[in-house]
Amino acid sequence: MNHPEYLAFALPAFFLFLWLEYAVVKRKKLKNIYKYESSISNISIGIAERLLNLFITASFYQLYNWIYENYRLLEISNAWWIWILMLLATDFVWYWYHRLGHEVNIFWGAHIVHHQSEEFNFTVAARITTLQAIIRNVFWCVLPFIGFHPNLVMTILIVHGVYSFFTHTQMLEKQRWLEYIFITPSLHGVHHASDEKYLDKNYGDVFVFWDKLFGTFQKEEEKPKYGLTHLINSYSFLWQHFHYYFELYEAAKRKSSIKEKLIIYFGSPAVMDQEIRPVIEKKWLSKNRSESYHFKYKGYINGQLILSFAMMIALTYYFEKFDEFTKISFTAFVLISLINIGAQLEQKRWVPYLEHLRFLLFCSYFIIESEHYMLFILPLGFIVVMEKIFNFSNWYQKSILKII
Repeated sequence: MNHPEYLAFALPAFFLFLWLEYAVVKRKKLKNIYKYESSISNISIGIAERLLNLFITASFYQLYNWIYENYRLLEISNAWWIWILMLLATDFVWYWYHRLGHEVNIFWGAHIVHHQSEEFNFTVAARITTLQAIIRNVFWCVLPFIGFHPNLVMTILIVHGVYSFFTHTQMLEKQRWLEYIFITPSLHGVHHASDEKYLDKNYGDVFVFWDKLFGTFQKEEEKPKYGLTHLINSYSFLWQHFHYYFELYEAAKRKSSIKEKLIIYFGSPAVMDQEIRPVIEKKWLSKNRSESYHFKYKGYINGQLILSFAMMIALTYYFEKFDEFTKISFTAFVLISLINIGAQLEQKRWVPYLEHLRFLLFCSYFIIESEHYMLFILPLGFIVVMEKIFNFSNWYQKSILKII
């Protein structure tokens, strides 16, 4: 069984542990652990990252192999102790990739998405963007350069991924003795906190050694407040991914010299003017969403998410067997669905048109596969009839989105 097929069977375990955590939360009647909109948003971002990573993982493996074959510094054996050394080495690289992800604006723009959630649960572990995954994979290039075999690198990175998943929960009791060696859920919860004393702490993934060595270690003393210091107040799939780069562009535009502009992009988040976010939110975000709005059609949103997850699993399992057109079509359909979900959570008026686009994409796949191109008139005609005769967009806005 190759890596994509293995991953296809492993991914449903995410939902199993998610369900178990949610069941414990409900049984204990705990508050502020799960919020519907936030959880849906977290899972949506995770599906997109897993889906797009199918296209880049093989490329990075080839890059690692090329570096290893041509430029490795050392001949490292496959002895058992090498695996331990490798785990320490990857955690060291992880620490610095993670720390720079917080201290350099252009990297923070990719990583900030992971910290946007005001809850801390297993769904937050999925909240990783493809851009962050690409940046992380670039950092891993140092490992085959040192002399670690690419197969060993990829295997240990799976260990890191599994371990980090279990550090995103509040359901496990604090184990103080473990905190002398390992990053625990409590310690990683500190990392996700917006409290001033907890900011920029606990960057390690598995071990606490690096945080203690470089002065970024912090134990949990008071219950953390999770999320960003300045909330983005949006569940938009697109806005959550790209808002910080809009902020960087706006901040750089206000500077006159190239040096000042470079400081914006490669300096720390501390150099950013905190007045910029409200300005671009006013410019780019509409205010359709009602704070008292309750989703009458949660089942529709849930159904779209389940379908997207199922398509991601199918594409993962059959990735080596599908042709490029099928891969791109699956990916496009899922991404449009995820954008659609976020837009529904935000009550965006343009969602009905995105529904038309998704329907057209669905039909287009079968029409192009059959090579009966004249059939394009059928879905186009259906959309026209729905709009002109049944006023679909107006009905959708009033009935589904509850926009009056």
